[in-house]
Amino acid sequence: MTDVSGTFPRLYDHAPSANGYKVRLLLSWSGTPFTLVPVDIFAGESHTEHFLQHKNPDGRIPVLEPEPGRFLAESNAILLFLAEGTPLLPQDAFERARVHQWLFFEQNTVEPNVGTARFWKLTGRARLHPEAFALRVEAGRRALTTLERHLERHTFLVGERPTVADIGLYAYVHVAPDAGISLEPFPHVVAWLARVKALPGHIGPLAPYAANAMVPAS
Repeated sequence: MTDVSGTFPRLYDHAPSANGYKVRLLLSWSGTPFTLVPVDIFAGESHTEHFLQHKNPDGRIPVLEPEPGRFLAESNAILLFLAEGTPLLPQDAFERARVHQWLFFEQNTVEPNVGTARFWKLTGRARLHPEAFALRVEAGRRALTTLERHLERHTFLVGERPTVADIGLYAYVHVAPDAGISLEPFPHVVAWLARVKALPGHIGPLAPYAANAMVPAS
């Protein structure tokens, strides 16, 4: 990773990351110019002493630098920060709490299961942990069942309009097939994904994992 000069905010990110994708999608939706600083997490660039001391003591991406010397980690915290004062984050206290509800659900139930299963499958780790992988896939299906149940009655997750909750959930749900989780049993989820994708400012697919993320074949 190299330091760069340019427009603030800066986003320290790894292109294949769906957590980073969330932030890039929000920035694109809002038309906010930003500087992307690539971080090769598999080369240890997020665990250098400088990164741990100055950007994120947990050594993970994405990290937002909204202005020089101020850093914010955790993708959903970044979403909430960037959405403050915009229609993507409701002003009504209850609707705002519902946005938080879905973002907590995403990090507690979707990302650890759909996200982990996807990462393991795409990088060759699934064959090293077949039982754990199967449990993650099944838990991922249960998470999508919950989402399907809600979307049977709602156009978007909160308030019948797009919010950062939709961005937070879209990131991993739209790539669930990469984890071996078919979306066919979830027609309302599929329709919701299409509505989110059709909104102005949508960005392209996640980048593939590089060779240094892969587990060598035995």
